[in-house]
Amino acid sequence: MSISSTGLCVVQQRIDEVERFLTSTLKISNAHTMDFYTNDVWKRFIGVSPEDVLSALGSSSDREVAPHTQHEDSGTTFGFCNRTHRLVDPHQLLQAARAHSLPDLGLCLSRDEFLRTMRRHTQQELLTEMGPELEPDDFMNSKKSHEVQSMSEVVAALAARCRVKQVIDLGSGKGYLSSFLSLQFGLQVFGIDSSSTNTRGAQERNRKLKKFSRMYQKHKKKVAAGSKAAGQGVEELSSGVAAVRVVCEEVEEREAVSDVEASTLGENFFSASSLDVVETPRLPRVTLTDEERERRKKESLERKSQGASRGTSAVFSPVTSHVTAETKLQELVCDLEDAVMVGLHTCGDLAASTLRIFVAQAAVSAVCSVGCCYNLMSEEFDPDAQGHGLRSGFPMSQYVRQRSWFCGRNARLSACLSLERVSHGQGIQMESLFYRAVLHVIMRDHYSPFKSKKRVGSIYSKSNSFVDYVRRALHRLELDHSKLSDSEIQQYLDTYSPRRSEMDAFNMLKVTLAPCIEGLILLDRLCFLKEQEGVSFSSLVQLFDPLLSPRCYAVVGLKTPPVCDEHRDAS
Repeated sequence: MSISSTGLCVVQQRIDEVERFLTSTLKISNAHTMDFYTNDVWKRFIGVSPEDVLSALGSSSDREVAPHTQHEDSGTTFGFCNRTHRLVDPHQLLQAARAHSLPDLGLCLSRDEFLRTMRRHTQQELLTEMGPELEPDDFMNSKKSHEVQSMSEVVAALAARCRVKQVIDLGSGKGYLSSFLSLQFGLQVFGIDSSSTNTRGAQERNRKLKKFSRMYQKHKKKVAAGSKAAGQGVEELSSGVAAVRVVCEEVEEREAVSDVEASTLGENFFSASSLDVVETPRLPRVTLTDEERERRKKESLERKSQGASRGTSAVFSPVTSHVTAETKLQELVCDLEDAVMVGLHTCGDLAASTLRIFVAQAAVSAVCSVGCCYNLMSEEFDPDAQGHGLRSGFPMSQYVRQRSWFCGRNARLSACLSLERVSHGQGIQMESLFYRAVLHVIMRDHYSPFKSKKRVGSIYSKSNSFVDYVRRALHRLELDHSKLSDSEIQQYLDTYSPRRSEMDAFNMLKVTLAPCIEGLILLDRLCFLKEQEGVSFSSLVQLFDPLLSPRCYAVVGLKTPPVCDEHRDAS
């Protein structure tokens, strides 16, 4: 689809379509796995056998997208019976799910399409100059390398289009993207993250990368000059790469424990191979004192002076600060100029805050935001968590807000699932989910009513049997496990094992619906930008391979004049 055809009315129409679909299906995504047997979830929502659902899932990729959503003869809507509201036609549901996911809605640009558009309408002399060629694979894992290389080219193209040299990286984490933008594209990058551990690690990693970059430049000069010392330079270069690898590994080892703790979802039982969920520890919001502002201003001037002495303004400056939609960038970056704002897998509400800052603050000329962790996102119309108001993570657009749309936490958690990964065998740990649901039956029968702030946590991988799993869980919950013998515990497993296929099929339905929920969240963000008078261009762009990086879509916006005259009605 051409950029000029994706106007506000088109986005609103697609939102209507997805909302209508989710109105019938969201109950599947919001059903809690833990309650699967205690609430008899299968009989409540599904009117066919597990085998029928699994068979439909196995053949859905070979079927065309259904052109109609309602079948008068069968009395169904999206596969659900209009009378009982139970699923009776899984094939119809799966076809409709595909039709209401982002790839089939016709609103997303590919990364290559977007780059061609940006470069076609940017004067050649304004394109960002490339620095010394770096190979991210030497300094980060394959997933992060793919993300950094793909996103950095888009950010550099935006910077060239807007004629800016500054980049604000919100939720910069360990500084992978910030360092690469600085060293490879000569941009001045301010990486802002709420975790002091992340910013310290980013500083150390960036220091080593800059040292390697200088070594690489010297080596290229020697090669170009035909120097005999070039051979020695190769050895120095190899040692430089090794040194950077060592420091990256050391930093990541120090951070690994906090990352694992942060990404553990407690009572949420989806495997890490299917999820892309990371929770970063947050610092409390603070107001900068006059002394702090002066200190940061002095440091900023020193960085400028150092950059001028090296003949370059390219620098990466990590900053530790909690960011909200109300954050004033001038308080964090004293020498703020016109800039591009970016966020690579910004967690929860930070993705929404990134877009709000872009709209509200004149210094931000463009934005490229890839969000994640939808389960940590606040909802304005959540009946159990009122108080977020207009600054909630969802919905953002006036169009969706006027319907008081509410997804629910379990549905948002489901949106983090990766259909592509599950389809390629990197699936959900079905047995651990099954164990947890049967454990809940035991809790109901022998420990009810029971409420605790304790969580079972990730004990499945440490357990050698179901009996061992239950005993570990009861110990975690500080309950008397002597009430049950091993044979009694085993009897529960034997009773529910014949029904395990119900849970397997139900969770696969959740995976199938995940892209539709994510699609609504992203369409709402896109609609928010298109509602703003000051935004001249906005689009969804698929930046990453979803197998490598499941949260692969960026929300991109520009305040600069439209790319060309024919695109004036793009927003």
